[in-house]
Amino acid sequence: MAIRDMQKQTNTNIQEKANLIWEIATHLYGEYKPHEYGKVILPMTVIKRFDDALKDTKKDVVNKSNELNNSSKEVNDKTRHAILKNVAKYDFYNTSKFDFAGLIADPDNIKENFVSYLQSFSDNVKDIIQRFDFFKEIDKMSENDLLYTIINEFNAKKADFSPNIVTAQDMGYIFEELIRKFSESYDEQAGAHFTARDIIYLMTELLVANDKETLKANGGSKTAYDMTMGTSQMLTCLDERLKDINEAINLTCFGQEFNPETYAIAKADTLIRGGDADNMKFGDTLSNDQFEGYTFDYIISNPPFGIDWKKEKDAFRKRVLEE
Repeated sequence: MAIRDMQKQTNTNIQEKANLIWEIATHLYGEYKPHEYGKVILPMTVIKRFDDALKDTKKDVVNKSNELNNSSKEVNDKTRHAILKNVAKYDFYNTSKFDFAGLIADPDNIKENFVSYLQSFSDNVKDIIQRFDFFKEIDKMSENDLLYTIINEFNAKKADFSPNIVTAQDMGYIFEELIRKFSESYDEQAGAHFTARDIIYLMTELLVANDKETLKANGGSKTAYDMTMGTSQMLTCLDERLKDINEAINLTCFGQEFNPETYAIAKADTLIRGGDADNMKFGDTLSNDQFEGYTFDYIISNPPFGIDWKKEKDAFRKRVLEE
């Protein structure tokens, strides 16, 4: 009973957060059509999660950044990055004096301050923001007096996405729910972007079935690859399943995705979970396989069947013939 109650509570929290974000999205109505809400809401949710994750170490990172800037000893970019991520306790950081609370304290300069804040993230986060093509939406929101409203709504106490409040697993569910809503509002098939969790868990169970006893007894390190990773939730679920078998198992995940928005979400999730975000590659696997020659212990994937691949066909055939 206790486990069922806990699961019910988790599902309720996920739905509440997803509904909250959707409510924020409705502020865009008029200037954005419902199927366009994701252009703003998905990157804003990712950015706010980064902001909340860095909250505890933000002041220390800013002080250390200023100290490095004012140091008489020259510090190269690689060393600076290593120092700041160590202070942040994540592989990413933000050196701006602003956070979401600070941004809304100066409504007259919201656009300039927000852009400055985004440009103060480490390069791995700036790549994520760039994949969303988000600066174009900032211009549009600013021109239509929406930017302050959206940032203010995301700053609400109930919009706290700190990893200690919203787990990586739950955040994956929340993104899936949002993508489903955005897809339905455009009469798209949401399944083109994600796979239902019950199907994923069945896949992971089948995938590790023959190894279960060995894994339980010996643990060890494994690798997994998803060539059409979407938001990377298949890899996340596989990691969870292996940890259920033996907590000591270390899974290193690799993935490739050609949709820039879902790729950005996958990379953000990897960063916050403490994984190696460099293992998440952007591009079409058929025409530009970035893991050619690699071998993996597990491959888990749900390719987008039924989607036309004329654009990739020639490049794929050429590669196969060359091999």
